[in-house]
Amino acid sequence: MKRLNILWMGLALVVMTGCKSLYGKYERPQVQTDGIMRDAALADTTADETFGNLPWRAVFTDPQLQKHIETALENNPDLLNAVLNVKMAEAQLMASKLAFLPQFTFTPQGTIASWDGQKATKTYQLPVSASWTIDLFGNLLSQKRAAQVSLLAVKDYQVAAQAGVISGVANMYYTLLMLDKQLEVVTNMEQLTKDTWETMQMLKQTRVGYRSTAVQSAEANYYSVQAQRIDMQRQIREVENSLSLLLGQPAQTIARGKLDEQVLPSEFAMGVGIQLLANRADVHAAEMQLAQCFYGIQTARSRFYPQLTISPSGIFTNSSGAGIVNPGKWLLSAVGSMVQPIFMKGQLVAGLKVAQAQYEQAYNTWQNKVLTAGSEVSNALVQYNSSEEKSRIEASQIKVLEQNVKDTKELFTGAGNSTYLEVIQAQSSLLNAQISKITDDFNKMQAVVSLYQALGGGGK
Repeated sequence: MKRLNILWMGLALVVMTGCKSLYGKYERPQVQTDGIMRDAALADTTADETFGNLPWRAVFTDPQLQKHIETALENNPDLLNAVLNVKMAEAQLMASKLAFLPQFTFTPQGTIASWDGQKATKTYQLPVSASWTIDLFGNLLSQKRAAQVSLLAVKDYQVAAQAGVISGVANMYYTLLMLDKQLEVVTNMEQLTKDTWETMQMLKQTRVGYRSTAVQSAEANYYSVQAQRIDMQRQIREVENSLSLLLGQPAQTIARGKLDEQVLPSEFAMGVGIQLLANRADVHAAEMQLAQCFYGIQTARSRFYPQLTISPSGIFTNSSGAGIVNPGKWLLSAVGSMVQPIFMKGQLVAGLKVAQAQYEQAYNTWQNKVLTAGSEVSNALVQYNSSEEKSRIEASQIKVLEQNVKDTKELFTGAGNSTYLEVIQAQSSLLNAQISKITDDFNKMQAVVSLYQALGGGGK
């Protein structure tokens, strides 16, 4: 008897020790955040309101762009599906909460029997049965907690999808503005090269010894610029089609403003370390996946312990086999059962090992998400600052080249101190510099969009 008591005490101690790990809540493990912002010096870390907390309307102030973003948020199929994913996760969470309650079933039966032609006997049963699993070792609790963090992860993906759609619309919109501006510059250059071609045609007719190669070169340069214009018009049409698809609309012309009218934030206040990523939905979703795997380990451990089920039932019947005659009466019963796994062919051990490996995978994914987010923020800041610096330099270059085109053409048509090649070269250099500056202005806007998305998409 003494040995039996010792055995029971040992079993109780094991159960109590195991329960600590079965009922524990997820706590954030250590994650590497030092140095995730390589270019933190480029951002203001002292401001009260960070760029990552700004609502998208405060970042993208163009009225036409705001209308397009609103349309995309209403019609984009990815966002509509994200909403449905949230509803499905909510339903799964509700089911996990209701798992703590008894399960009831009602299975009425009726029988008519006649023995050797005798008068038929009619019997009936109206049974109501229940089954209630007692969550002694946290199996249902861990599944409920896993469903809760799964819902949070799905909501995070919804936020990330929204930020992606907003950023996609803004990027395509700014691309259209860039192409419009480049088309304007190319169209102006097309007229300038045409004037140069016509000037050289006139000089060939009026100036003795003027070679036809000059006229041919000017004509070829004119056609080259014409081809650029046609190519840009094609690109505009393609971007409009892509943006229409993102808006959930048939391909159509996109209403828009002008590149020179855009006003975007130029100072980017943000936090440091893990606080920098407070609004980053995909990073938080990765952590919620980690928490879900944590509760998956608890669920796997709980399967090693007994499962207690209580199954009461009540039958209203007139069956004589139950010792009852008309009118019918109630027959009540209750059964309690406990199932203790002993040998499950290694399935429980394998399940626990799989759950632990999945937790480690989720941790690695979360760590990588944190590092990736820091890298994306750093890249966006570098892109913005380098594009802004290049744009200032190119503005000075364009002023010089505009004067160079003017002076070269005057020298060519006047005293003849310049060659036709110098004229064409000056025009080509000016066009390239103008196109390059427009591209860098666009890159600045694109960097703001990238930073907005890298910091989690801001608020609503």
